[in-house]
Amino acid sequence: MCSDSNSTIVTVDGPSGAGKGTLSQLLAQRLGYRLLDSGALYRLVALASINKAISVENASALRDCASTLDVEFAPADDGVTVILEGRDVTAAIRQEHVSMRASVVAAVDAVRTALLQRQRDFAVAPGLVADGRDMGTTVFPAAQHKFYLTASAEARAQRRYQQLLGRGESVDLAALVADIQARDQRDQSRATSPLRPAQDAHIVDSTEMSIAQVLEHMIDIISV
Repeated sequence: MCSDSNSTIVTVDGPSGAGKGTLSQLLAQRLGYRLLDSGALYRLVALASINKAISVENASALRDCASTLDVEFAPADDGVTVILEGRDVTAAIRQEHVSMRASVVAAVDAVRTALLQRQRDFAVAPGLVADGRDMGTTVFPAAQHKFYLTASAEARAQRRYQQLLGRGESVDLAALVADIQARDQRDQSRATSPLRPAQDAHIVDSTEMSIAQVLEHMIDIISV
């Protein structure tokens, strides 16, 4: 399933707000591996579909949009810069309305199929850390190391609340909890690649753990 048989694959799956993005980035840095933020691909499809006025009901148009994305992930001092059609959209794809649309777009079978090989092509030596919802179950089922990060909806909402406040955005904590619970339900109940731990994944509940504690726990498992 991997593009390079010499590549070590680490998958990091889990619900929104569990810390997958930050931990995947830190893992990739520590291990010297390439990083795949699969969620960014779905966010990019969501943003592109908004820009092109494509309805979420139009599966064929969404598929074509996913298949022809002009996207680049460029290394940056503070992570990864995401370029869509020559424009820096790193901040734009993290906006809440884009996030919500991405969750809807990700449930479209045609979109998931269109992005499958594109994700697998990220696997090159020496290794890849793949962050997403179905990395260990569908995209890289033969990955050597699989993790499933989770946390309570309340803890995840509180983290998101602090992030948005830090950006100067006005937010309602109760609404965030409801949005996260709705997103979990949508991700877990979709027909194609539903959100669930791989049978051989290490499940890590980060509700009461710091980012540093989770990172060292994951490194310890990988190093065994």
